[in-house]
Amino acid sequence: MRELPKELRLPSEMVPPSPPDPPVTPKDAATVMLVRDTEAGLEVFLQRRVTGMAFAGGMTVFPGGGVDRRDADTSVAWHGPTPAWWASRFSCDVGLARALVCAAVRETFEESGVLLAGPDETSVVADVRPYAEARAQLVNRELSLAGFLAEAGLVLRADLLRPWADWVTPEQEVRRFDAKFFLAQLPTGQRADGETTEAQDARWQRPSEALDDWKAGNSGLLPPTWTTLAELEECGTVAEAMARERVITKLMPRVTREDGVLRVVLPGDPRYDEAANHLDARGEDRLGR
Repeated sequence: MRELPKELRLPSEMVPPSPPDPPVTPKDAATVMLVRDTEAGLEVFLQRRVTGMAFAGGMTVFPGGGVDRRDADTSVAWHGPTPAWWASRFSCDVGLARALVCAAVRETFEESGVLLAGPDETSVVADVRPYAEARAQLVNRELSLAGFLAEAGLVLRADLLRPWADWVTPEQEVRRFDAKFFLAQLPTGQRADGETTEAQDARWQRPSEALDDWKAGNSGLLPPTWTTLAELEECGTVAEAMARERVITKLMPRVTREDGVLRVVLPGDPRYDEAANHLDARGEDRLGR
């Protein structure tokens, strides 16, 4: 794993003066990197979250969100790797694995309009316009993914997803997620949009361009997003990215305060084991730095 750049810092509001003790239990979540091939190389779909949102307001992120209890519905018509396979990749139980894949498909559709489903196991929806009302109902929790797919006669295409990573929010933060990261190729005929109330801007970018924007101060990135973009930067094509065999290990960064700013350290960093579990109200860690 790449070392995080020293310029990468957390917004001060993400860590309260008195972090919760004991730490908040992370909520299960799914994040999806949508990718496509262009003449200039691989591009990934990114959204800038609305400023002022409770979590990661103003930051540039991939589509995704928390698991809904109905995502575990076993009646979902499913094609591709089984929930047991996903459970083995993400080191979780089968029920949660099923819910995570369903959440990945649902959140991708809600936040970008891209639907990873089709009439059967050999096809994918090319025109999602007939499902605009269902998309709104999913967002408002008036409809479950299982109910939508059954009514539309569609099959969830788990084979269009690849497992990528597992990131857990640091213990110091009030809103915490155990987010499983998935990779998916934009289906032929579909387009990703920014028609969600959670995003103020949406765009396709090459990973290197997105990192350059961050370096120039034009966007904010959290450590998982920066790291994933750096990893995708190494992939010349979608096929190369989708073919990567990844060993998924749970990564939980720790927060330190250095030179008056919040920085994140990852496992393997010499500072990781020394990082304080909490930051006190004076803004100093318990090692006195």
